[in-house]
Amino acid sequence: MPTTGNPVLNLSVFAVFVLITLYIVYRASSRNVTASDYYAAGSSFTGAQNGVALSGDFLSAASFLGISGGIAAHGYDGFLYSVGWVVAWLVGLLLIAEGLRNTGRFTVGDVLAFRMKQRPVRAAAANATLVISFFYMIAQMAGAGGLIALLLNVTSKTGQALLIAVVGMVMVFYVLVGGMKGTTWVQIIKAVLLLLCVTLMSIFLLGKFGFSLSAIMQQATENNKLGEAVLDPGAKYGFSTMSKLDFVSLALSLVLGIASLPHVLMRFYTVPNASEARRSVVWATWTMVIFYLCTLVIGFGAMALVGTDTIAAAPGGENSAAPLLAFRIGGAVLLGIVSAVAFATILAVVAGLTLAASASFAHDVYANVIKRGNAEPRREIRVARWTAVVVGALSIIGGIAANGQNVAFLVSLALALAASANLSTILYTIFWRRFNTTGTLWSIYGGLGSCLTLIIFSPVMSGAKTSIFPDVDFAWFPLGNPGLVSIPFSFLCGFLATIFSKQEPENAGKAAEMEVRAISGIGART
Repeated sequence: MPTTGNPVLNLSVFAVFVLITLYIVYRASSRNVTASDYYAAGSSFTGAQNGVALSGDFLSAASFLGISGGIAAHGYDGFLYSVGWVVAWLVGLLLIAEGLRNTGRFTVGDVLAFRMKQRPVRAAAANATLVISFFYMIAQMAGAGGLIALLLNVTSKTGQALLIAVVGMVMVFYVLVGGMKGTTWVQIIKAVLLLLCVTLMSIFLLGKFGFSLSAIMQQATENNKLGEAVLDPGAKYGFSTMSKLDFVSLALSLVLGIASLPHVLMRFYTVPNASEARRSVVWATWTMVIFYLCTLVIGFGAMALVGTDTIAAAPGGENSAAPLLAFRIGGAVLLGIVSAVAFATILAVVAGLTLAASASFAHDVYANVIKRGNAEPRREIRVARWTAVVVGALSIIGGIAANGQNVAFLVSLALALAASANLSTILYTIFWRRFNTTGTLWSIYGGLGSCLTLIIFSPVMSGAKTSIFPDVDFAWFPLGNPGLVSIPFSFLCGFLATIFSKQEPENAGKAAEMEVRAISGIGART
């Protein structure tokens, strides 16, 4: 039985979404007059709007395709990604959202450099943002490749590469024309469509099995070679000591990484005050809860109705579970809708990532390092747009190279990088008055460098059948995710560098101002 449906119908549904969102982006672009409009939408969104956009910014190809595929293949262990990503928003709500909104302006670098030496800290923050965004974008574009293969029945690597390039160019256009305001509306529309899609699929699946999740799981175990073992922990991570450590490392990266992602942090500047920033996180959290409960039903539904072997053999592997299930229960029309929503997911998330990366380079490096804070706003926005083009091109190349990899796993590496480079630095900056420039640089570069090194010499890159380079073996680090080592190491680097550095504490007046602003919001940008 064919599993691609009607390529013309699939493409038509996607084209309709692109045309509608391009029109919205074009309308929004007429109001991009100042740097604040381009980077932060003039702080004009409400907490509810920004919360839905936050979920749209984060609910990526990894969430929709990777997690549903992970559950369809590995059962309980696949669902663990969902648990980590929901709990992670509590870190943002309780520790980061309010302080970040009150002390920053456009980027993470604004907060980190508030009371530090501007040039070295902003350069370090920009480097970290670019590396994290690039890793995250590779995951999204890899998901695009597998989806294209299924959606349009394009099985050749050359054809998939060409279509990945088209997706990348549309994404860059969103950023170039719409800025933060246009990108935010795209993310809101995408989040609503995605929630409607997964909710309706879940209700249909539950109805098909008499609204009994147990019935779905029972049939799912019959279509998986592991049987009832998929309902218990250990189907993917096993029970050896190293497997348990790998799981702990993954969980740490998931929980601590979300609140450290540059494109997520940047969204807190699109609301007028800290109260709305907190409200954004509450809205985003409840949206995530609904979404991930639905992916549990969809994942086990795919295992029950499609079968793990069929999913593994399909173009895109695990990432094709949700589209295959859509074709099974709703035919070509539902496959076209689900695939178009998944495509929209990839476009919106990569647009947010590109905006964060280009804003960090233009605002932190060009305006504050090269021009020493004296850049003309229009020229700064022009630099941001050119940076978006370069970042988009690199993401296309990376997505073509990583085509076929499990996107949820690739995202977990980006989260490990984000938590390693940003989390310790942000928390120390907001809550520890003694923290200084030396500590900041050691925290960022120590966490980022150790995480990158461990990824390169881990089974992710070489030494295993699932590695990016399976035919060579230069791995000496045993864990697939480095978060268990690199995240504590970044905290340690920042602490020791501050304690043992001969540098005097930074400007006491600035430290006091930051403390008051972070807690009360007095003096914060409005």
